[in-house]
Amino acid sequence: MKRFKFKWIAISIFCLFLFQSCSSPVYVQKDDTVSLSDYHTYMWVTTKRNETDDSKRATDYADISIHNTVNAELNRAGWRETESDPDILISYDVLVEKTVRQQSEPVYSQGFTRMYYNPYRRRWGTIYYPSQFLGYDVYNEPVKEGTITITMMDAKTDKNVWQGWTTEQLDNARLTNDEITQSVKNIFRKFDVAMR
Repeated sequence: MKRFKFKWIAISIFCLFLFQSCSSPVYVQKDDTVSLSDYHTYMWVTTKRNETDDSKRATDYADISIHNTVNAELNRAGWRETESDPDILISYDVLVEKTVRQQSEPVYSQGFTRMYYNPYRRRWGTIYYPSQFLGYDVYNEPVKEGTITITMMDAKTDKNVWQGWTTEQLDNARLTNDEITQSVKNIFRKFDVAMR
């Protein structure tokens, strides 16, 4: 019975590490002079180019997914959203850009056979020469990447206290709701660590 439990625990841990290794890396910058556990309320702010910029953002489609996921993660951490006198101001940015990724594939020679005559046995035989490694074929492949950045500023000092971002390779022309939700959850795993 103990062997059976150990087997399932080992498989669970392996699956967890496999899942973690498949997710994109998350980067965080934190002000070490500030303790995030001192903050309890937050308010969303929008970023604009200047004071007269009333244009629609290209990433407005992401608002609902990001807001809902961030609100859920912060509520889980004990924070609450407020409309007046917040401790933290939260903003986000989504950047979708075309980039080039370098790919390399191994190249092998073609395997072949040769015929030979054995005068001692008076028969024909074949020798097989297997394929050999010749090197790598290196080429550039155009890809799209989406970067989500979440920034937290102290409401009283306007000083950045925490910022997290991650970059995902996109399968579509833009980020899907599932990709946005997963990216924000990955970012907030690092936030949970910073709260301790």
